[in-house]
Amino acid sequence: MIPKRYQQMHQTHPEFMQAYEAMGQAARESGPLSDREVALVKLAISLSSGQEGAAHSHCRKALEASCSGDDLRHVALLTAPTLGFPAMMRNRGWVEDVLAKAETRDV
Repeated sequence: MIPKRYQQMHQTHPEFMQAYEAMGQAARESGPLSDREVALVKLAISLSSGQEGAAHSHCRKALEASCSGDDLRHVALLTAPTLGFPAMMRNRGWVEDVLAKAETRDV
């Protein structure tokens, strides 16, 4: 599910979006991490920076990269020592939001 605002950016600024997506692809391909590992790192970054929309997006992408719900929950849990318990609970909630929606689609 691509957010409408992201789609609108493609319509209004196609060259910018092509460059943005090419940068993301270059970053993914510039190192040894697997698609699964990249997905988990990007989820951790999104959670740690407090970006709910990005966290939801990266949860979905991690599931597509063969990560399990338990993998995503573990990433959220790992934020506790650095960010604190309240932030970890917020992060876990964002993960659970996506997992609940994924489960209803699978049924």
